[in-house]
Amino acid sequence: MAKPGGDMARNGALRLIQGVRDGLSLSDQSGVLRKMPVAEQARAARLAAETLRHQGRADQVIETFVNRKPAPQVADVLRLAVVEMLELGAPAHGVVGAAVDLTRTLGQRGQAAAGMVNAVLRKASAYEGWADLRPQQLPEWLRDPLLDAYDEGTMSAMEAAHQQGAPIDLTLKSGSTTIEGAELLPTGSLRLHGHVHVSALPGFTEGDWWVQDAAAALPARLLNAEAGERVADLCAAPGGKTMQLAATGADVIAVDINEQRLKRVTENLTRCGLSAKLVTADALEWHPDAPLDAILLDAPCSATGTIRRHPDLPFIRDGYGIGDLIELQEKLLDHALSLLRPGGRLVYATCSLIPDEGEVQVDEALARHPGLTVERPVLDGIDPAWITEEGGLRLRPDYWADNGGMDGFYMAVLRKPA
Repeated sequence: MAKPGGDMARNGALRLIQGVRDGLSLSDQSGVLRKMPVAEQARAARLAAETLRHQGRADQVIETFVNRKPAPQVADVLRLAVVEMLELGAPAHGVVGAAVDLTRTLGQRGQAAAGMVNAVLRKASAYEGWADLRPQQLPEWLRDPLLDAYDEGTMSAMEAAHQQGAPIDLTLKSGSTTIEGAELLPTGSLRLHGHVHVSALPGFTEGDWWVQDAAAALPARLLNAEAGERVADLCAAPGGKTMQLAATGADVIAVDINEQRLKRVTENLTRCGLSAKLVTADALEWHPDAPLDAILLDAPCSATGTIRRHPDLPFIRDGYGIGDLIELQEKLLDHALSLLRPGGRLVYATCSLIPDEGEVQVDEALARHPGLTVERPVLDGIDPAWITEEGGLRLRPDYWADNGGMDGFYMAVLRKPA
């Protein structure tokens, strides 16, 4: 049930946002909304995500009408209401009234702030120029190192792409029929714009496709597995790449340390009528019974390329631990290369914008392994400008900006000497 003085979705959204302030991701908090009707859960999740995505712009509006910085919980109520009015187009009278009621549930401080919230939001509802406000900037822990790799114009373009969010991309199983209204992207993925109920789409039950960002679909295509090859997908969950590899007819082994996440891979393989051998193991400790023809290593990383899908990420991370991730990536890369037959190939990939997790890893691997080479990517739909100096593929959220963008990714094909 909703708390007195506010509807369920707005209460739920505020609880999610405050959970993010405490360091929890939105996905970590799925239980927070469990007692709400499904439609209200979806609305609350959307309100929370959009508020986090547009917090920077909301703060610019709020600062115009306040004399001093509101208390954190009150500030979140104001942001939620501003985004709902100015970004989502909700009628101002309903939003303002609900925000005032919600403020009053925040204890004595909220009771005292209710009048201020009412006054600020009434003025904010008539604010002009919302679309022209500067997109929310990345936090310093991420923006500062990225400025060493990209110029200010590129940074602003990526931040604008994060603000736009992400459409739903699908990978179509070979031989399946396309979905009416879906756009065929240059790289072969399907894209659906707007709010989509995935499980209600035609072909879901039949397993004709699976959800996978267009950028995330490219590492498996780059590996170009063939029927009969022995292929491993290391760090495999949630399994989109495993399904791509299985669909080629290759003999696929999917390895992941998390047994629960592998169960999801099993469910998706079953739905799509595909098969692979699933192994619960630490990829650093796992050894196949014979050398492999090819390996896809989508290594654990900072996930900074997925902010357009996960607007909570900049708020729950502070850069701590990235050095440990880089060290782990190096170890995984060296171990994976040792599992290949002579002449075998490996695709190294990370959904990160940070070059130390991508381009630098490959440069250093080449220095550590004499004879190792990078094969320049040959894929339909990629822009030659995306190919990096060492021969990898750097994808950014501002690519295809007018059409919904893509996740940030780095990938490269490494060939072991024969």
